[in-house]
Amino acid sequence: MKQTITLFLICLVTLTRLSAQNLRLKLDGDITTKDQVTIKGKAVPYNATAGNQPVYDENGKPIATLFYVYYERSDVTDRTTRPLVISFNGGPGAASCWMHIGYTGPKRVIIDSEGYPLQPYGVKDNPYSILDVADIVYVEPVNTGFSRAVNDSIPKSKFFGVNADIKYLAEWLNVFVTRKNRWPSPKYLIGESYGTTRVSGLALALQNADWMYLNGVILVSPTDLGIERGGPIEAANLLPYYAATAWYHKKLPTELQQKDLTAMLPEVEQFTMDELTPALVKGGFLEADKKKQLASKVSRYSGLSEKVVLEHNLMIPATFYWKELLRDKGYQIGRLDSRYLGIDRQTAGERPDYAAEYTSWQHSFTPAINYYLREHLNYKTDLKYYIAGQTRPWDREGANRDQTGENLRQAMAQNPYLHVMIQSGYFDGATDYFNAKFNLWHIDPSGKLKNRLDWKGYRGGHMMYLRDEDLATSTDDIRAFIQKSLPKPDQPAKY
Repeated sequence: MKQTITLFLICLVTLTRLSAQNLRLKLDGDITTKDQVTIKGKAVPYNATAGNQPVYDENGKPIATLFYVYYERSDVTDRTTRPLVISFNGGPGAASCWMHIGYTGPKRVIIDSEGYPLQPYGVKDNPYSILDVADIVYVEPVNTGFSRAVNDSIPKSKFFGVNADIKYLAEWLNVFVTRKNRWPSPKYLIGESYGTTRVSGLALALQNADWMYLNGVILVSPTDLGIERGGPIEAANLLPYYAATAWYHKKLPTELQQKDLTAMLPEVEQFTMDELTPALVKGGFLEADKKKQLASKVSRYSGLSEKVVLEHNLMIPATFYWKELLRDKGYQIGRLDSRYLGIDRQTAGERPDYAAEYTSWQHSFTPAINYYLREHLNYKTDLKYYIAGQTRPWDREGANRDQTGENLRQAMAQNPYLHVMIQSGYFDGATDYFNAKFNLWHIDPSGKLKNRLDWKGYRGGHMMYLRDEDLATSTDDIRAFIQKSLPKPDQPAKY
């Protein structure tokens, strides 16, 4: 009996030590695997490196380690002209898996043609990956994916804030580019959602603090980038998104419903700018007959009743819209993608109980990324892959005030090579397409940079690339953007 207890204790101690070792952070190091993918009918061989690289403080001491996955096309011998795309997701607190195995990477999550979960979970080859034209690195900021601070004593303020985030990531990228010998390469940043805030700030930080100049920045479903649009403008700007959503759910009047989406929306956009915004500026002093007239039009475009529109003084909160549009059918609609439906505890209420679209996406992506990293890329760890939600609170005040739209404008002004492309889904209610256009119009008030700014729209939501049709189109748009923003031989960066 004594021997049995002793043996049990020895086993317990051993298992505890093994568990501690498996959970211990890998501060530095990587593992590389080889594979190939067929893109546009041609085989593209590549090396995939999954690894960790430290974040250093001002004294050169490691304070965190960031997990990354780096794809290099392996049949390319000269990387001086080979573009490098640096990819960030958003949140803040969202892992990089969304664009990694949903959009631009060589493997894609198994989903149906519209983006809904399928079993068995996993990944398949992505015939639309941009690896044919560019190498790609997917970066996980602190507390996303497998990235962590080295211990709990490191202040979160070093990482969790608009400009704190930009500062340490710029330093990290300097080291990464140096280690991988990519200084001569044309470089691009792509960010999704809050990742657009991140890469807009990084564009200037990399230039001013690290002397790294970019060829392009791609903003997928952009945030407001600190560009002011409060009050009447903020309220009015949602109407074109409401109209797109109502069109999708067949809630518009016949004369609008029978038009194609992109043929219908310009009418709504014009009304928003020319009539609704000026009227909302008048507030409670808007004439009663004019208010009723406008309510009729807002009702026509939004799919809501005129009574509901008047009850909200022509300004419909997005949360209410997601609850109200299909209330009569017993459904709520998704925030990030209004094509998705959810079922709440009760039909009554002012907002949905949960995000139907995000729940669906986590359903697909969480098992797939865990399987892919461990079994395909052979990255072994017992750490939990943080897919979202581990970076609160996030500082946006004082030194962390969001001024990233202006950062991006300055970066463009200082660097004649730098181009920007915005990609938006018409059914995204969190970072809606019309506000993305507003960003495009207001990033540079002078209008002198507009020939280097572009916007593209797609018939999906926040992650438009989950639809097969949009994946094909949006990745082709990235290829065209890269080609457009690569200077011709001997073309200097000058005005």
